[in-house]
Amino acid sequence: MRKRRVALALGSGGAKGFAHVGVLKAFDEHQIQVDVVTGSSMGSLVGAFYVTGMRPDFMERLASSLRWRHWIDLRVPKLGLIGGDKVWEMVKLLTRGLAIEELDRPFAAVATDLVARRAVILRSGLLADAVRASIAIPGVFVPLRKGGQVLVDGGVIERVPVAAARALGADLVIGVDVSTGTRPSVPETMLDVIMQSLDIMQEQLLVHHPADLLIAPDLSSVGTSHFHKAKEAIRLGYEAAQAKMPDIVALLGSRTEAYPTSVDRPPQR
Repeated sequence: MRKRRVALALGSGGAKGFAHVGVLKAFDEHQIQVDVVTGSSMGSLVGAFYVTGMRPDFMERLASSLRWRHWIDLRVPKLGLIGGDKVWEMVKLLTRGLAIEELDRPFAAVATDLVARRAVILRSGLLADAVRASIAIPGVFVPLRKGGQVLVDGGVIERVPVAAARALGADLVIGVDVSTGTRPSVPETMLDVIMQSLDIMQEQLLVHHPADLLIAPDLSSVGTSHFHKAKEAIRLGYEAAQAKMPDIVALLGSRTEAYPTSVDRPPQR
């Protein structure tokens, strides 16, 4: 008998991604153990904070206190409006400069390589670098260059990083999609235009990499650029996770399976 590994895959969605903090609050309250964490875009940011030991209640206070000046460094438009240095420095500080290899559980951030036209699973190196690449919304943030790669938002290809979680050896994947089911709305900012365009392109992608269980908060009242609505997004994420808790408990109740004792299944690649 071996215990199956449970992963939490946190999806992209701009300010809607604050809902991930609410999901983590509910998991903590119910003492749900997560063995693997993956994140795409905003999900990578919240996931990185979580795997370095930051508690959800602290994340909530942090989200409520952050202002644009703390993480935005505007540039003369070329490859993006925001340089990304400020947010990188903030993430590095809050994650204590840790490398992914130093974490006590597997973590990966998903980015998109514009050159190779594919998703990239960032599972080594400085945590702040991985998050910086994953959150680089095309046209908003300057891409992160890494060797011959030009990395942008992971949500371009993998809105909810289920495939990445499987690649890290997860047997059961709980996905959190903060963009699904959003009612159409008139974009208010350039960020809204870009994110809503990405949502339309991504709608069919989740079909190919389904999670074992999906938490999908109704965040129609929170726009992708509504960072001032962090508390509301967190509340909605918490309520959605609480509503799914019986299903989560049932899923995790079956997390032990029998395998040949001489062979341990390798992580999928």
